[in-house]
Amino acid sequence: MKKLLIIAVLVFNGLSTDYSQTNKIGFDIDYSQFSFDPDSNLIEFYYLFDTASMMKIKEDSMVYINGILKITMEDTASHTTIINREWQFKDLYGNSVENAKSLVGALGFVIPRGVYKCKFTGSNLYDSVGAVSYTESIEVNPFIGDKMNISNIEMAGKIIPGSPNKTSMFYKNTYEIIPSPNVLFGDNQPALFYYFEMYNLNQATENVPLIMKTQVFSATGKLVLNKEKYITHTQDSRAEAGNINVNKFPTNSYTLVISIIDSTKNYGVSSSKKFYVYNEAIPNTDTSYISTDVKSLSNQFYSLSEEQLDNLFEKSKYVAQNSEIAQYESLTTIEAKRQFLNNFWQKRDSKPFTPRNEYYEDYIERISYADKQYSRIKTPGWKTDRGRVYIQYGPPSEIDRYPNVGNTKPYEVWKYNEIEGGVEFVFGDLTGLSDYQLLHSTKKGEINDPNWERRIRAL
Repeated sequence: MKKLLIIAVLVFNGLSTDYSQTNKIGFDIDYSQFSFDPDSNLIEFYYLFDTASMMKIKEDSMVYINGILKITMEDTASHTTIINREWQFKDLYGNSVENAKSLVGALGFVIPRGVYKCKFTGSNLYDSVGAVSYTESIEVNPFIGDKMNISNIEMAGKIIPGSPNKTSMFYKNTYEIIPSPNVLFGDNQPALFYYFEMYNLNQATENVPLIMKTQVFSATGKLVLNKEKYITHTQDSRAEAGNINVNKFPTNSYTLVISIIDSTKNYGVSSSKKFYVYNEAIPNTDTSYISTDVKSLSNQFYSLSEEQLDNLFEKSKYVAQNSEIAQYESLTTIEAKRQFLNNFWQKRDSKPFTPRNEYYEDYIERISYADKQYSRIKTPGWKTDRGRVYIQYGPPSEIDRYPNVGNTKPYEVWKYNEIEGGVEFVFGDLTGLSDYQLLHSTKKGEINDPNWERRIRAL
């Protein structure tokens, strides 16, 4: 049976939200994922009910609102329903400013790895005619692992850092975070607050600060905010919060992108979140819509310097075509190089239906491994022959090592059983300085020298 932990919160908050007067109740929901353990993530669902749009029930001269929140969650692989629950609430309703205009709350679930179909419904307790429902497909990939990672971004109407109110249901990691489930900001909410967490920071380069990029893109892909700062990583995890003043933003939809970059390893991770701005006095005049794929925006190419982009493509040449190399070398602007690399790796995405680019992540991981295992004086591991083969073809099925056999210099034979029915790569340390050069391979397109053994004979 799947593990399931539930943390429930129902609170009133003084946020002001305007809804059109229809027979539908005002109901919004949002969610964020945070780490829990190596097999699961904590998913927090944030919901908002507009109390003015809900049915009023008079009892003993008092007026109450009564509502229902229903959540169902199905594992798409096993077709097992892991959540099917309703939460009922009832509270006093009034027109004074002291009374809350919105009911804001959170529900937390610890969910194992998988892909889930979710449905959320908000309704009045005694009348389901005005019910509002949303469906969402959610993929859970645990954040805890062997490489640097970043949580989803939680958007909020208010964040109190160093809050003394540790008993608050919205308190975590020294912050009290009041979520904004409708992710709508502007006239009524000029400040956008956000919160996220970073994990596995011990995988980053030791004693080198990380770069944190905060960027906002409009619906047309225009960069409207771009700032960065250095952050230390003395601990394996870290929480971060910030805010953006959107009172000058034109009415539009936007995407917030947070990137954490290890510039030494040329590796980074990003998280993105879409939000909306309504400023009546600043209408949206840009009507040329360009789709901004969240997956496209959620990578570090938009955060790297031109030098870092060139270095990354140099490492990418092992899987690049000659025409792609020529095209990149003809580019003259940093924007063009960023777009090229984004398209270059999207074309190679082995699972385009997921929010992650597993092929790219695996490639970068191979570069990191090659640098650790095969570097030598003045030559990083990815530039060596063994490093290149490891990056291009992955870890071998077998490695036969011959450090001192008879009258021969040290050599290694790497075997790949799954490639072309089985191929081999032979590397020899001809100089005695652990500089293993590729001498022979049975892989098509690689150097082929049936008489390679003569080159490793000791003099």
